[in-house]
Amino acid sequence: MNDRELFALKNKYDIVGNDPAWNRALEIAVAIAPTDLTAIIYGESGAGKEVFPKIIHDRSLRKNGKFFAVNCGAIPEGTVDSELFGHEKGAFTGAIETRKGYFEEADGGTLFLDEIAELPLTSQAKLLRVLQSGEFIRVGSSKVLKTNVRVIAATNVDLMGAVSRGKFRADLYYRLNSVPVNIPALRDRREDIDVLFRKFTADFSARNSMANVKLTEDALVMLKNYRWPGNIRQLKAVADAVSAIESVKMTPGMSRVEIDSTVLAKYLPHDESQTIPVLYEPTRGEQMSSDEREMIIRTIFTLRQEVDRLNSVVFASGAGAGAPMPSLPGVAVRHDDGFVEEPDEQVSMESPQAQQVQVPATISDMTESMIRTALSNAKTVKEAAAMLGMSERNLYRKRKELNIK
Repeated sequence: MNDRELFALKNKYDIVGNDPAWNRALEIAVAIAPTDLTAIIYGESGAGKEVFPKIIHDRSLRKNGKFFAVNCGAIPEGTVDSELFGHEKGAFTGAIETRKGYFEEADGGTLFLDEIAELPLTSQAKLLRVLQSGEFIRVGSSKVLKTNVRVIAATNVDLMGAVSRGKFRADLYYRLNSVPVNIPALRDRREDIDVLFRKFTADFSARNSMANVKLTEDALVMLKNYRWPGNIRQLKAVADAVSAIESVKMTPGMSRVEIDSTVLAKYLPHDESQTIPVLYEPTRGEQMSSDEREMIIRTIFTLRQEVDRLNSVVFASGAGAGAPMPSLPGVAVRHDDGFVEEPDEQVSMESPQAQQVQVPATISDMTESMIRTALSNAKTVKEAAAMLGMSERNLYRKRKELNIK
């Protein structure tokens, strides 16, 4: 693949960066696309693995067939076989009708199995049979069905290590590992970090009519030297948060905001350099979904907009730049000359003034407060999920965690 073809491919799939290892992964994906080889994509969580199965499918002979992406780690262990292979009516409690699984639905197309290492061993045996013969059996049935599906898998786990620990079948590993595609971690493609950050902040600014964020030289050095354990996903979250909180509405005299290392440091964990890298796999309850992260960022952005609106009201009322700040009951005011004006009266925590300004103390509290408010104002859970900008499934999960009736 020449440079022009590579550029066109990146442009089509909105891929940013020119790291040699990343480019090599793209070349391998394009090379194996016209074949029917099973491929497995290796890379850390958040490194950008999800774009490669789509590239392979779109450039394959199956491009007119269906494409399904399945996160094996998100399926409850008891329902994995039903989701992948389907079930018959009455096969288990709640099976009120016969249902096709992903392998049946994707017949003639491509099935992307993300987090393949999370599959239970019993399901791995059934997957191996499908890969070898195209045969499978629905849950609750004895009839053998056939399918013609190309499987592309992905994992952020050392599968060979999982095999040695008895967590992954060796025969399935060798069947999947015919064409490995290795995706580099973001810390290994440092020259792309600045380009990616600028893209994410520019996208956020364009969507919300905000001034562009520009990093100073010291901030850029900090950005590139950070370890980025969450890879591209974490970088995007930081870029969105910086844009939402530090930027301002675009005006004729304000087209960009400059951020230095002191400001940027507030958005990066401070203990990264002192921690020893270890393999840590969070439980399902500890993981924050992308829906929840987006909801928190949107809330912060909305609060920032409200502050800007209140500022505009203050200035419109005649308190322009340099005008003294109006005093509030129970609030000490520091003037430009250093004089501190003590409050005329004390405001107790039980007073109406104090109650009006109470806010959640943590992100968890803020999340719970937003969820409770949306549920109380919506007629259905689906409507509340739409208000929050999160999936209905995640909202049901959060309701259970927070014990909200």
